[in-house]
Amino acid sequence: MNKKLIKFITITLAVFLSVCSVNAQVSITAHASAEIIQALAATEGSALNFGRFSPESSGGEIRLTPDGIRTSTGSVTLSGGLYNPASFNLSGQPDFSIIVNLPPAPVILTNSANGKSMTVIDWVSIPSASSSVKILNSGILTLNVGATLRVGNIVDNPVGMYSGTYVVTFSYN
Repeated sequence: MNKKLIKFITITLAVFLSVCSVNAQVSITAHASAEIIQALAATEGSALNFGRFSPESSGGEIRLTPDGIRTSTGSVTLSGGLYNPASFNLSGQPDFSIIVNLPPAPVILTNSANGKSMTVIDWVSIPSASSSVKILNSGILTLNVGATLRVGNIVDNPVGMYSGTYVVTFSYN
């Protein structure tokens, strides 16, 4: 090749590279945001109450549905008096969804006078907790909870008042 041509190409490349600048970094202004929502609150509207009954000779179970229907199995005889499912009143951010967690394990009701106990199992709710997500229509929701009470015979569960506590957890989805 011709020395003049090589010199011309070299000068042209040097001029081109000095005019074109290559950026090794670039900056951009980005945006961030956050939204504070209403805190989720829950109160117990009514306590779970299996009502009055007699276990008789062999005991059995009392089923109390979330809509207030009470039935018994075995030798358990239901009596008059009040009984009702539990109800919980929730308030929070309108139209947000929540998750409901009912007790995952049996709950013990104990007679404080004699130490005897019964077990609460099979927790259910309306709206159903199995669907996991509830909507806070207008920011409120009432959840009714029922369960099954396992009752021993009259020796295992003598006359008296039995009580206990349990935890229901509500959280935003």
